[in-house]
Amino acid sequence: MAESDLSSPSLVDDLYFVLHDDVTGHPLLHPRLTGLALAGAVLAELMLAERVAFDLTSNPERLHATVREATGDPLTSSVLGHVIAEPHHPVGTWLRFFARTIYADVTARMIVANLLKPPVRHLLKQQPAAPADINTAAWPLARLNLAVQRRKPPAVRDCVLLGLLAAAGCAQRVLSEHDPRFVAAVTATLPAALQRLIAQTKVAVGEAVISRR
Repeated sequence: MAESDLSSPSLVDDLYFVLHDDVTGHPLLHPRLTGLALAGAVLAELMLAERVAFDLTSNPERLHATVREATGDPLTSSVLGHVIAEPHHPVGTWLRFFARTIYADVTARMIVANLLKPPVRHLLKQQPAAPADINTAAWPLARLNLAVQRRKPPAVRDCVLLGLLAAAGCAQRVLSEHDPRFVAAVTATLPAALQRLIAQTKVAVGEAVISRR
């Protein structure tokens, strides 16, 4: 599957950009749902890099590490370390666990990588971390929009992005032209393990929405 080398901008970085305004950095989705989507993305990133495998035969479905060495990136190394230490947890548990802190962790990583500017305080209100370069921030969503407009399946990484946007319930909001059938079709082209990860993310998002009511 080795589609990703965990380099920057990563799949997680791309999803962060898509879920935020590419000029101001203001979030487009509720923080709790953003956290779950990013948690799904970081696990997908590790799966694409063949660091983590999704066990389709277990019930409930679980993850296990295929490579135990650190990734060279503090965020993915931390996530991998948790999976190595406690492989008995179901995927849904990992999504909820990582979603608690991943927003702050991803923001910090992107600031260090000069993808985001540090947040600043104006008067009594703190402004969110804004993209350091508007073109870099806009590019992931532009790729997705182009794929939808052309009805042409994108690269695996962008198929995962589309699937996670649908799982988070925000594809219609962020895409310039939302085509649920196309998004479902390209998600169906992914390996079964990634499809199940996206499905588990959708379940976690649904549970989070219900618990807020």
